[in-house]
Amino acid sequence: MAKMWAGRTDGITDQIADDFNSSIHFDCRLYNEDITGSMAHAAMLKKQGIIPAEAAEHIIEGLAGILADLKSGKLAIDESCEDIHMFVEQVLTERIGDEGKMLHTARSRNDQVALDMRMYMRTKVKEIIELIKELIEVLNEASVKYIDVIMPGYTHLQRAQPIFFSQHLLAYEMMLLRDVSRLNDALERMDESPIGACALAGTTYDTDREYEAELLGFSGISANSMDAVSDRDYCIELLSCFSILMMHLSRFSEEIILWSSWEFRFIELSDAYTTGSSIMPQKKNCDMAELTRGKTGRVYGDLMSLLTVMKGIPLAYNKDMQEDKEPVFDAVNTVIMCLRVYIPMIANMKINSANMLRAAQSGFINATDLADYMVKKGLPFRSAYKISGQIVAECIRTDQVLETLPLSEYSKYWDQFDEDLYEAIDLVNAAEKRTSKGGTSRVSIREQIELVNQKLAEMQKGTE
Repeated sequence: MAKMWAGRTDGITDQIADDFNSSIHFDCRLYNEDITGSMAHAAMLKKQGIIPAEAAEHIIEGLAGILADLKSGKLAIDESCEDIHMFVEQVLTERIGDEGKMLHTARSRNDQVALDMRMYMRTKVKEIIELIKELIEVLNEASVKYIDVIMPGYTHLQRAQPIFFSQHLLAYEMMLLRDVSRLNDALERMDESPIGACALAGTTYDTDREYEAELLGFSGISANSMDAVSDRDYCIELLSCFSILMMHLSRFSEEIILWSSWEFRFIELSDAYTTGSSIMPQKKNCDMAELTRGKTGRVYGDLMSLLTVMKGIPLAYNKDMQEDKEPVFDAVNTVIMCLRVYIPMIANMKINSANMLRAAQSGFINATDLADYMVKKGLPFRSAYKISGQIVAECIRTDQVLETLPLSEYSKYWDQFDEDLYEAIDLVNAAEKRTSKGGTSRVSIREQIELVNQKLAEMQKGTE
């Protein structure tokens, strides 16, 4: 079958070339954006008197009917068409006759697909932002609930200092808030309509690009027609944002997996978000967290794929740019899927506070507070550091913890120890003393929780 672009050639290509060139099997998901954009384009053509008003109205009615039929399933997408744009135009012409051929006046598939992708990504990014906000809310609720739970904080995966579990959760909330901020910044930069740039040089018709952009919800238009059709910076930037988001989820997944292990037993995930073993009946595997960790590499790959596609393309449009869609669609799908499973997984997570406390006690993570106690009584820090290390070694040798070692044993190392020592090295007190802004004291944690609530409220206000 001859193509709609037949003219310079006979429009008849080999079947293998057709299959290789076709994009409809993946760009079919753009049908809503393609038809919505075409309706706005027809309205602009009517307003400017470029096509007869009656023809424009027939086109808009025909497009609305196609969109309704696609959504209802009454109309199926014909994958023998080259792309979604050709499919829509072909069906429109079949339904309303030659008036349908007027729709493509003053535009090209180059600016058409650029418009479709911007509209699609705008919708999907907003959906992802809402999911991230929902995850932040779940984590913040847990931060309130577990504000009294002590756990060991780690550096180098070694027990380091006592913290409240809420402080750990809030660290991820801060990461996710930055993810939302990055995505909002990217949305602002991509808020330009490329339609009207045509193939690369604009058009001789008296179009109104601003009017068409306004109809489609854009705040402005792209300033350079060549850039408009060849720009995929926004896709690369969004995939970069997605990669950072997935990195955050992957780091959290790694901790969830560790915390769920028999060696830690800090948490237990709901059966609804774990799996079992086909041969070992005792197993409860964190497959959802593991898959999130694994799918992070997939999103990284999508980003690298698009960067590689774009790195050597001269201006303006080249067919290479058709390769933007599959990695972008894959990254969008992956991020949404991971967030949708993560939200209820965290919401239904159970905390084993006793094991967290036990790990904190046996890790001697209040040794720094022991040294600080001596320093405050006049001993130089390096001397206090050495004595603390000796006392820890004694506890290990006798299978004790700092809180249970008798005062008589402490006095063997330094004669200034007193009963107030035990208050100084109490794990809760040790955490509560970290009163600096952003620290792990409960006063600071409450401030952080309120900060997150304020940020969420501001975001909500910004979407109203």
